[in-house]
Amino acid sequence: MKNKIEFIAFDADDTLWENELYFQELEHKFCHLLRKYSPAPSVSEELFKTEIKNLHIYGYGLKGMLLCMIETICKVTNGEGDLNLVKEILRLGQELLQRPITLLDGVQEVISALHENYKLVLATKGDLFDQKRKISASGLQEYFCHIEIMSDKKNADYKRLLDHLGCKAENLLMIGNSIKSDIIPILELGGYAAYVPHHVTWAHEQYEGEVTHSHFIKLNNIKEIQNYL
Repeated sequence: MKNKIEFIAFDADDTLWENELYFQELEHKFCHLLRKYSPAPSVSEELFKTEIKNLHIYGYGLKGMLLCMIETICKVTNGEGDLNLVKEILRLGQELLQRPITLLDGVQEVISALHENYKLVLATKGDLFDQKRKISASGLQEYFCHIEIMSDKKNADYKRLLDHLGCKAENLLMIGNSIKSDIIPILELGGYAAYVPHHVTWAHEQYEGEVTHSHFIKLNNIKEIQNYL
């Protein structure tokens, strides 16, 4: 791998900076607000079902989650929920949309070091406006030769990215925390992929299988990638 890689692509949320933890904190507050209508596990289950149902409409990101929370309020309360519940959810969401970015351990060091010898790409999915805000606030924007905010991370989405970069799959290394979104599609295209587990993962991104592939690397933390390059 060492002599083949020209481009290194990074996922953003929960690979470079903290994200899902804040979404889970918001969900816990949401469940607490609805505690008199339904137990927390039931509210979480209903919210998740609503999010998956609406993914093709809202896409990924906090704004879609907030809309799904409002829809879940209507379902859980049988349409009788207090409007103040909606106001509080919007307030919490707006608060999260303005939260400072917290880089994960080793990220600044690794990005700075790899930038000297490789073309770095940021490949993230989510709400366009919010992702742009986070990228700008991270202080990492200057290191990337290309930033791609994707609506999804399927094989076809990565193929378009490779075509745009003028890069063959075997010359790309993708680094991310989601086996489903960051690892498997790249491996199937013939690229290299490094998995960096994160301590919290959204249920939709969880993967129960085992990845066995000669182009696959599992890291304990992002700093270990330098041992393979």
